[in-house]
Amino acid sequence: MAKYLLASASGASFLCLINGLLPIQALANVVPTEQKLLLNAPQKSAIVNNKIPNQLNKFNQVTLPKTAETGLIVANDSPAASPTIQDKQESQDSSHPQGLQTSDNNDSPQVTSVSQFSDVQPTDWAFQALQSLVERYGCIAGYPNSTYRGNRAMTRYEFAAGLNACLERVNELIATATSDLVKKEDLATLQKLQEDFAAELATLRGRVDALEARTAELEANQFSTTTKLNGEVIIAGIGATGGAPNQGDPNIILVNRVRLNLTTSFTGKDLLITGLQAYNFLGGVDGSGSLQRGLGLASDLLTASSARTSFEPLFPGLDVKTLSDQAANSVQLYKLLYVFPVADKLTLFAGTAAEATDAFPAITPFYGEGQESISRFAGLNPVARVSGGTSGTGLASAAGFIFNISPQLDLRALYGSVNANIPQEAGEIVPGVSNTPLGAGVFGGSSVVSAQLTFKPTSSIDVGLNYAHSYHEINILGTGLIRDDIGALAGVPLGTPVSLNSVGGTVTWRFSPKVALSGYGAAMFVDDSSDAVNASTTFTSWMVGLHFNDLFKSGNNAGLLFGQPLFRSDAGGTAQLAPDGVNRATPYHLEAYYRLKLTDNISITPGAFVLFNPEGDSRNETTTVGVLRTTFTF
Repeated sequence: MAKYLLASASGASFLCLINGLLPIQALANVVPTEQKLLLNAPQKSAIVNNKIPNQLNKFNQVTLPKTAETGLIVANDSPAASPTIQDKQESQDSSHPQGLQTSDNNDSPQVTSVSQFSDVQPTDWAFQALQSLVERYGCIAGYPNSTYRGNRAMTRYEFAAGLNACLERVNELIATATSDLVKKEDLATLQKLQEDFAAELATLRGRVDALEARTAELEANQFSTTTKLNGEVIIAGIGATGGAPNQGDPNIILVNRVRLNLTTSFTGKDLLITGLQAYNFLGGVDGSGSLQRGLGLASDLLTASSARTSFEPLFPGLDVKTLSDQAANSVQLYKLLYVFPVADKLTLFAGTAAEATDAFPAITPFYGEGQESISRFAGLNPVARVSGGTSGTGLASAAGFIFNISPQLDLRALYGSVNANIPQEAGEIVPGVSNTPLGAGVFGGSSVVSAQLTFKPTSSIDVGLNYAHSYHEINILGTGLIRDDIGALAGVPLGTPVSLNSVGGTVTWRFSPKVALSGYGAAMFVDDSSDAVNASTTFTSWMVGLHFNDLFKSGNNAGLLFGQPLFRSDAGGTAQLAPDGVNRATPYHLEAYYRLKLTDNISITPGAFVLFNPEGDSRNETTTVGVLRTTFTF
């Protein structure tokens, strides 16, 4: 039981108590008040993708796990599929609840003089009583901000808690041979008060005993004292029609993705995120068995396509680092990241399985692989996805920082290396392409330097500005958003290394409590990085949409959006605007979905998106992809 919270040595002091002058701290975590149950929460510090003060909103959205999902640490109304740094930051925005610190808290030094209370003056009518309690008995500890708040009302239970603390303090003084400090009249007053409040004191002690028993039981049966487990299970039916000419419609498929996230804190301020996943999407090197291949809209290698759903990985059924196959529903480590603060406004993170979205908040409300938009196009600005930034498999080893410049402004940046664990490149399988196509080593293979500046000019507007510089050992974008992701420089061999400079911006305006307007724009400038060719290409993309909260029923969300997937707007040198045989046309994407929240842990999302001029080719038929997604969170 917390001590030195409140004790009195005179009838005047107890009169102050009765009139609500003395705030009670003893057993604040178990004493109910008229407003709420006071909880003595552990001291928290900011680390978040989110999302460390004011940060962890994002490690996919770590975003802790948002769980996280530590970001490195942006947030949903259900447990995150992947914890992010941002998730951790949001959870740490709240420190101690409104209530006094107990003097047992190491972070709150014992008050030794009444002058330490900024709101207590010598002219106050109870100043002498307070002075006696503080300086004679040393049993008053005020609020963390050095205030006393003597006019605060209290309940009889709070009074009983203070009286109980006073009795213990007096007993301690007697036991330590300092009984001369306790006057006879004070003991008489204590005895009478103890008799008057006998029932409350008995109730209080009974509650303490019951709480201690329950706490012991929880500690004996908890999963871990340092680690929390959460997870997400997605089961979805997907059907599609349209696609390439003379191509039959693929069958309706049933797919799943399961994620288990372990979030561990060793100091209360840091966060270790470990994520395991399994899925049954098919693909492999040639994309066989994928829905996109069935539509005829996938790249010749892998499954890059505009017909991708939000919850499938970038390279399904394949370890792209070594081009080795992975069986359906095999368990993978898709997240391993450590987040830790080094200063009040600076947080660092590093890991061997990470994504850009682990650190960068998702500005758009359409992001949420298991809860919001059903397409890969809608959830994030393409600049965040470049170079495998959202592979869904923790493709890169990464390290970076989160700098909270102010509550309205923060800067985040990272360096990621895809094949950091491979010492040497393997032999070539086709000219210029090795069996480790993304290179080898921390600084010798494909890599990305990415940054995001996030600011909130008003409480209803969020803005994110992105920049990424990438280098790839082969001719790709690494977003998985369109078929031309593979062979980014059209007419240039796949084995040509390329460098990319990508810029983008995302804005969300909540013009009413339940409706938000959101959109993004992006441009990617691709140049060859070899002496063999001289080629360059520019890709552009944009999206705008409306997001609805609590539509028709509390907890149900919906989205309606329209935009242009990545499309070549310019080409120079030996690069072409489109591959041979393509009838170039601007592609468009139209999407609608509605999420029904059945319980706090179960939701169903029916939705569909329509592709006009899919993959920028007017020969392709208008394509419709329908999804019925069920999400379980725990």
